[in-house]
Amino acid sequence: MTQDARFEDAGPKPVNLGAMDADDLSVISALVQDSVLPAAEMKFDRGAGRFALLLNRFRWEDKSAPRPERVQSVLAFETVRAVSSQGIDRSDKDTVLSLLSVEFTETEAPSGHITLHFAGDGALRLTVEAIEANLRDVTRPYYAPSGKVPDHGA
Repeated sequence: MTQDARFEDAGPKPVNLGAMDADDLSVISALVQDSVLPAAEMKFDRGAGRFALLLNRFRWEDKSAPRPERVQSVLAFETVRAVSSQGIDRSDKDTVLSLLSVEFTETEAPSGHITLHFAGDGALRLTVEAIEANLRDVTRPYYAPSGKVPDHGA
């Protein structure tokens, strides 16, 4: 029988971080590295200017866990005017994506593009009025099914 990990066992509380500039966004990028999600778990609410993803995030921040853990998290961006993609078939809802990084490129301050880079050369580009992002854990941690820490050959 598999037992879920518990917040109480892991020590650190659930992540709930905001980003208002590129430095803040780089912290969120580090925390979501190697997250996986089905393409169906991305949503753009054009009227609200919000783009959100439901991720299965690797818990990089907890080195004390007895086994590698993941947790479901929502990564949401506000002030989004447009979303474009490259190398991602957003119509195939069963496609599983692996998020590598999130970066900001300024166009005309404070506006710019937030790019989400995925394995296999896929990318999403969010055109934003300004950086306003939030990463929030929404479930309890669970042991990573692979039982392994993601390896980047370093």
